[in-house]
Amino acid sequence: MEKITTQQELKAAILLLEQKQLQEGNELKNQFRVAYNSVKPANIILNTLKNLGESSIVKEGILNTSVGFGTGYLTKMVFQGVVNSPLKKLFGSALMFGITNVVSKNPEVIKSLGRKFFNLFKNHSSDEVNESENEDIWDEYKE
Repeated sequence: MEKITTQQELKAAILLLEQKQLQEGNELKNQFRVAYNSVKPANIILNTLKNLGESSIVKEGILNTSVGFGTGYLTKMVFQGVVNSPLKKLFGSALMFGITNVVSKNPEVIKSLGRKFFNLFKNHSSDEVNESENEDIWDEYKE
């Protein structure tokens, strides 16, 4: 910094320093707002959930667990039916818990069974289409 020799240079330097202080004060306030908002519990939870939602591992885990619960519940309903026996309800709940654990720990097996199941219907419907196309061709030869 240069030596200030006159009163005008002193006033100019003071104005320059005041402007610099105002600018730095505004930057500091903005940084404080950002830090304060990032520390709010609601924002911490939202940011955490957002980061978890972007993770493919978490998405896959949720999907596998959901399939496990669904399969377990469906098995329980099929086993129990409409009977109100307490012993049968207890056994149905245990069966649901066991199947849920097996399915959620072995999702690859369930996925492959699901693909085979859907391919079975997919192939069956495409065979019907092919048969109807063959019948149309056969009808043309008859005439």
